[in-house]
Amino acid sequence: MEPTRQRILFAALALFGEKGFLSTSIADILKAADANAGSLYHFFPTKQDLLIAVLETYRDGIYPMLLAPAWAGQEDPVERIFALLGRYRDMLAATDCAYGCPIGSLALELHEPDPPVRELLSVNFTGWAGHVRTCLDDAGPRLPAGLDRAKLATFILTTMEGGVMQSRTHRTLEAFDACVEMLRDYLNRLEADAT
Repeated sequence: MEPTRQRILFAALALFGEKGFLSTSIADILKAADANAGSLYHFFPTKQDLLIAVLETYRDGIYPMLLAPAWAGQEDPVERIFALLGRYRDMLAATDCAYGCPIGSLALELHEPDPPVRELLSVNFTGWAGHVRTCLDDAGPRLPAGLDRAKLATFILTTMEGGVMQSRTHRTLEAFDACVEMLRDYLNRLEADAT
């Protein structure tokens, strides 16, 4: 069995993504983590402390928990982007479109988060976009020389977040698939322009 702190942390990460921060009660977390209140408050004196730990875990785990599995065996840098989007699609499909990106969900829910929370949300989005930017950089001359790859990485993140949000709302993969299809068309056109 995992250590208690880790069980609490991962239970909160899942619940905050699924139900939201405000709608997730301490009792929900304790039940999901199979832990008692004393243990939770020993590690996380407040729910805010737990939120910060969740955001730090997500920040530190984006590569090993999300990117590495999505990119395993995929050498093509552009296809790595679509493999990552495919991973999000798989999570949507596995949950009947109830899955929400934990960071995106929290950013939408917490309109005016405390500065440390807002900073960690920002760091998480920046990290995700940075990994995508690396893929775009690795594509080298396949993409136009003057292309602002940082802005394109932000656009790709926005495409994914918007697709997830709409698929959750409509409870269908259609919106997510449409976003990915248009993104692929756009990248294909960029590659054609580069040649």
